[in-house]
Amino acid sequence: MSETGTEPRPLADRLPDPTRAANVTYDPSLERLRELAADDERTTEYGSASYVSEVRSRSADRTKNAIDDEFTPADEALLEGAVDAAADRELLCVDRLMGRHPDATFCCRLYVPREYARIAFAWAKLFEPADGREPDFRTVQLPDHDELAIRVLPDEGLTAVLGSDYTGEAKKSFLRLFMLAAKRRGGLGLHAGSKRVRVEVDGELREVGQVFLGLSATGKSTLTSHGLRLESPEEAVMLQDDVCALLPDGSVAGSEGGGLYIKTIGLTEAEQPDLHDAATAESAVLENVAVDPDGTVDFEADRYTRNSRAVIDRETLDSAAAEIDLPRIDQLFFITRNPLMPPVAKLTERQAAVAFMLGESIETSAGDPSRAGESIRVVGTNPFIVGPEGEEGNRFRELTASLDVDCFIINTGYVGSEEVDVGVAESVTILRELARGTVEWTDDERTGLTIPESIPGLDVDAYYVPDHVEEYDAAVADLREERRNYLEGFPTLDPAIRGSIY
Repeated sequence: MSETGTEPRPLADRLPDPTRAANVTYDPSLERLRELAADDERTTEYGSASYVSEVRSRSADRTKNAIDDEFTPADEALLEGAVDAAADRELLCVDRLMGRHPDATFCCRLYVPREYARIAFAWAKLFEPADGREPDFRTVQLPDHDELAIRVLPDEGLTAVLGSDYTGEAKKSFLRLFMLAAKRRGGLGLHAGSKRVRVEVDGELREVGQVFLGLSATGKSTLTSHGLRLESPEEAVMLQDDVCALLPDGSVAGSEGGGLYIKTIGLTEAEQPDLHDAATAESAVLENVAVDPDGTVDFEADRYTRNSRAVIDRETLDSAAAEIDLPRIDQLFFITRNPLMPPVAKLTERQAAVAFMLGESIETSAGDPSRAGESIRVVGTNPFIVGPEGEEGNRFRELTASLDVDCFIINTGYVGSEEVDVGVAESVTILRELARGTVEWTDDERTGLTIPESIPGLDVDAYYVPDHVEEYDAAVADLREERRNYLEGFPTLDPAIRGSIY
């Protein structure tokens, strides 16, 4: 309460009104944003724009939000300073709509200094033009701030991104709040991709909604965008690549209607033709990709980082549907690269909640480049959760159980110490046949999992994990003990979930 007895004005409301402030250029066109970023651009052989940032990954260890973290006076000063600086800088302000679902659409407003137009340009291509509504969420990004810090006031919908010029921070500042809003409305935000698969079963076409949870660089974009080698009238189309919201009615709301922010390291036309074509379109925006002075693009090289990126337009991706919302979720996949996991296993209701809480994967260059390749656990494979993580697991179980969702864990790495690869072709076969309902299952006593007895087109016996791990039983016992200890760290998690370790 202020000395006058009135509530202090919210910080978000102190940001400049872009329609009135003389220091703000409001909603310039994409063409104008690219012109403003011309000094930073290296034009590629495809005519697309390429930029290099100073910060090349998210700064998770420098991020705090006012719900999960106790803000100090220093944190409050960072936010105050960011808002005050916005009143004095020459800024660009861009409004975009995140989502299309009637229960999950938000207006997002990004402020960046004029000299960092490249950030606004890339970010603006991910979402769709706003409809003139007032913003729900605001982010002010000041890359030249002398301290690297991201501070979030979730209840105000305000984020300050300080000291980072990485486009991914702008993107996630809004998606983080999108997921929180979904949870507050009875749903659950997911760091996930979604696709609609249409297959022929007993002479009739059936639609199957698939959702993929996974950290960046574990194959989420590849599997979400893959056509599963189906031929008309069968088809598989991508709806969302990165963040969705599972709603209580079983629909899955998308967030990004304009483009996708994909990893490009190792992107090849042979393995990922759709993504490669989109990343080499003139409309793409490359970030930290190896581009020679003559414009030659090398997606294999990690000249700047292994977290090289491209913003691609949905319209250039043949596998992308026109819509971004999934009417109904049927199958949900946890993507892992744990070598003790089979190529696919079917999970019970409680096992699925355990898998959600474990979020077992590998660290990537998008998160912490210094730990890339290490085994990690991230609840929901979602580094952007706001609020108690145990409650996320409880909500996940409630929703998937009530909606009768089939849940699976899918290994996109290798099986066992002998490194038996599970490649894209194998994963695609699994997804296609699961959609068709042709997979036969067996409860395997040694692994404690329900694993395939047969999958058309795949020799499942060649991937039986115990055959490829020395002292398998001891290794699995150690893994289960690790998992049990890990889940003990979530006091709000339903004990029934903690007791369902697989």
